[in-house]
Amino acid sequence: MRLRSFVSHAAVGCAGALATYLVSTGNVGVMPSFAQAPGQKTTELFNQVMDDVLGRRLTVRLTERDPGNGSAAHRHPGSHTVGYIIEGTYEVKINDGPARILKPGEVFYEPPNALHAISRNASATQPLKYLVIQVSDPTKPATVPE
Repeated sequence: MRLRSFVSHAAVGCAGALATYLVSTGNVGVMPSFAQAPGQKTTELFNQVMDDVLGRRLTVRLTERDPGNGSAAHRHPGSHTVGYIIEGTYEVKINDGPARILKPGEVFYEPPNALHAISRNASATQPLKYLVIQVSDPTKPATVPE
């Protein structure tokens, strides 16, 4: 069990490093793969099945939000989600935890099926960019609205 946990953590760390490199060098050549909400753009940077980790899927996405843009409360039933703030300020509230304002270089973690009660650009004037790194069970829905 420890080896499986180590492999999962190592995979997420490597994906984060890869995504940071791709974003910082401008080598983001993957087209958006999601229906785009007004004021939000999501670009998939990496998507790979992890055959040696029970078939989990590792995805890395760059999300950009206009000032004040947010999403409704939701859950990711089968996903471990890590967010890394690149630019701007991100307001986040997970489960019964406090609402937090995150700045560049800060991270948040969302365990599977946690309530992502607040997810928005905290600034009324500045854009927001953040990476979303997920290790997901592909047999479960990606996102479920509340």
